[in-house]
Formats: sequence, C-alpha cells, structure tokens
Amino acid sequence: MKFPAIAPMRYSRAVIGALLAVSLLLSPVASLPASAAARGPDSLADVVDQVLDAVVNISASTTVSEQRSVQLPQLPPGSPFQDFFEEFFGPNGPNGQQGGGQGGGQRPQRKSSSLGSGFIIDASGIVVTNNHVIADANEITVILTDGTRLKAELVGRDTKVDLAVLRVKSDKPLKAVKFGDSDKARLGDWVVAIGNPFGLGGTVTTGIVSARNRDISDNSYGQYIQTDAAINKGNSGGPLFNLQGEVIGVNTAILSPTGGSIGIGFSVPSTMAKGVVEQLIQFGETRRGWLGVRIQNVDETIAESLGLGTARGALVADVDPKGPAKPAGIEAGDVILKFDGRDVKESKDLPRLVGQTAVGKTVDIVVMRKGKELTKTARLERLQETEKQSKMDDSKSEKNPPTLSRKIAGMDVQPLSDDLRKKFSVKDSVKGLIVTKVEPNSVAADKRITAGDVIVEVQQEPATSPDALARRIDTLKKDGKKSVLLLVSNAQGDTRFVAVSIE
Repeated sequence: MKFPAIAPMRYSRAVIGALLAVSLLLSPVASLPASAAARGPDSLADVVDQVLDAVVNISASTTVSEQRSVQLPQLPPGSPFQDFFEEFFGPNGPNGQQGGGQGGGQRPQRKSSSLGSGFIIDASGIVVTNNHVIADANEITVILTDGTRLKAELVGRDTKVDLAVLRVKSDKPLKAVKFGDSDKARLGDWVVAIGNPFGLGGTVTTGIVSARNRDISDNSYGQYIQTDAAINKGNSGGPLFNLQGEVIGVNTAILSPTGGSIGIGFSVPSTMAKGVVEQLIQFGETRRGWLGVRIQNVDETIAESLGLGTARGALVADVDPKGPAKPAGIEAGDVILKFDGRDVKESKDLPRLVGQTAVGKTVDIVVMRKGKELTKTARLERLQETEKQSKMDDSKSEKNPPTLSRKIAGMDVQPLSDDLRKKFSVKDSVKGLIVTKVEPNSVAADKRITAGDVIVEVQQEPATSPDALARRIDTLKKDGKKSVLLLVSNAQGDTRFVAVSIE
C-alpha cells in the first residue's frame, strides 16, 4: 500500500523570525486563566501504556475471481484477423473475461486483503472487532503489537450492530482489557482511540465525547457515541477508551466526504456491545428479545390528544396476535412509558431496550391508557430476524349502519361498502370509515391521509359512523381539546396513529 509523501515545510530564517515575533505579540496565553490553558490531562501516556498491548490489528483475506478485460483492436470490416482476435481474446476465449486465461474456462483467483482493528477482552484469546472488517473473509489473522501473527477463528457475528468475535490461540499470555459503562460517559469527557489507520498500526488519537445516542443506521439498534478523536480507514473495530483504560465504545463508522477523519466518528457503546459479545461467545449468534408490537413516535399533537402533557414514550400502533404483548394485555393506543424499569423517552428507545433484553425474561411494562398509568407483565420471546411483519386481524368486526358521507377535517368519510372495498382494494380484515377524498392543504392532507385510508378508531374508540365521528369531534372541542387522535389503516391493513387538529 502506497501513501502520499508528506512534504516538510521550509521557511527562511527571516520569515521564521517575523512569524515568531507576530505570534508573540498576538499570543493570548498570558491573559488566559490557568483553567483555560489546561484543557485536558497533562499526558495520556499512562492510559496508553495500560491498554496498548490489548489492541490488535486485523488482516482479513478473501479469495475472489479475477476479472480480466482485453480491449480488442479496431479492425476494418471483413479483416482476416477479426476471427482470430475474437477466438482468442473475445469474451468466450481462453484469454477473455469469461475464459480467464486458464484451462477449462476457470478464472484466475487472487486474494483481496483488508485491514482493521480489534481488541482482546479475555486473556484466553477472545478478540472483538467489527463485522464489516472480517465479512466474507476466508482467512483472518490477528497481529499483536510485537508483530506476532495468530490465525483467528470466527466465533460469531452480528450484522445489525456490526460486531464480530474472534478466537486465537497463543503460546504466551495475552493482555486483555475490559468493558466500561458507556452510560456514565458525559459530553466533553476525554477519550482515547487506538487502532490501525491506513495500515499504520498502533496509532493513538485523542478527543472527547462529542454526542451520545446518535442514530446513524436503519436497524433501530443504533445509539452510537460520537467522538472527535481521529478515526480513519483501518480504525474500524478498534476500542474507544475512557481515562480509566476501560472500553466504552467500538469504533465503527465515520462521517466524511473525503474518506478521512473530519472529527466525526461513531462508536458502538459498550452497554450495547457487551451484551452482544456475551451472546456471540455463548451461542455464536445474537438472540434478541421480541415484544410483538408495532410502534410510532409521539409528537406534541398526539401527546396533547392523549393527555400526556409532554411528548414521550412509544405509541403502540398494532399488537401482533402471536406476540407476547397480546397475552400481557397491551393494546393499540397504549403509550409505553417504561420497559423493565427504564424510561422510554421516545419510540426508537423501545426496540433497543427490548432487543438487549434476554429472551424468556419477564418484564414489567408501564403504559398510559386513556389518561391512566397501568403496569403490564410480559415474558419476552425471541425475535426471528427473517420474520415478516404480521398483518393484524380486527376482532372488533361490526356492521356499520348506512349513513351519508360527511366532510370532516378536510376529508370525505363514509362507511365501508363492498363497492368501496373493491374500488380502493381494501382488505376484508380492515374495518372502519373509509376516506374517499382529501382536500389539498387541509389538516388531513398535512397528516398525509389519502383517499383509500380507513379510520379505524377515534380517540381510541371504534369508528362506527361518520355522524358518530362528527359528534366525537364536537365533544372534544367543547372539552377544550385541540386535536383528535385517529387510528388510520391503509388498504393493506398497516395502521398508524394520527393527531388531526380540530381548532
């Protein structure tokens, strides 16, 4: 691997003298208080000495088929050499892309290597790194700080959190580090990142905890630590230490338009990584808890309509009839405020808390239902990663009385009929009032309600008729409410709660 040369900067003595004089005149150090001048520990050498030998380089090799492309020369039409070149260098020839130049039509093989970082958490030879560092590798080598190369065995991997556990065997004792508590890390705390950037190995960078609970992925399990400690290609899988020499994060990603560090790096917090690593060691896979609810975020209008005061918790939009939430008594419209003793501040907290909880554990769940807090008890089951979102069956089937269409909040609603079901392709399992038209720029349009949507519930009560819907809204207005909470289903049966302004 070649690196660009670093050109030293050279100046004449006169220029250096002038710059020095200017810098002394402009230097603010003399006027700064001692606390401002001392912006961190005097040295991090003691921390580095304590942990450096536990940080390793990871070399992952993958065997791939070599793609060869031969540009055929431009020949005049009817040239006697045309057939010759196509036979030997064309796509199907022995020296072409498909033939690969090998007998029997086999493409030549070559090894592709990637470099990353990792750290030892057990002296017996347990190594933690990122999954993307070793993904699809045929051969994995762990390189210690003294240059010793150890062949590694893959114990298990988790693609959602991007972690992998390796095992190596060594004839000499190995240095190990332990996980700390990332929940105790505060914004502004000093951290140390050690890794193998650009293959340089054993590189130490420092910074602070810039932010916490960053959601940088779509898997709902991401609550990453953001740091400005320099993290570059090759740092992936390396540890992020606190000043006690404890691992509080596993460096996994950077935000950069150039591919190099711009001071925005992300680490998997140790509170998440520790549980995943323990399961990978024990089972070779991650076994996540499953509650069986589909949730959505609580915004200010929904909070007001439910009497929550402030926007908080996770609103249950659907309950899987086969999931543990159903026998626990959790219902659509409940707002989950606490899970297993931990606050659910917003909806994205719940999947992370449930996923990190052991399968089979019985947990208490605090919900808000119609203005009252209730405690439900559920025994978590295992999340099947390939399981599709099940469609909910409405057990509250009832025949809607024939009433006229009504215009409410900028939408035309009327009872579902066979003709309307056919027109809008609404499933038989979906019950309620169908929206046949939505006026542009109306409050309903602002909430993305469209023709073909079905209003299933109004303020957590079944939507039985347009007249009943209008009366319910009038009552809410008299009670001083500013919005009405609707449970809206699409034609396929996927539901969501929508708070529509009624002012």
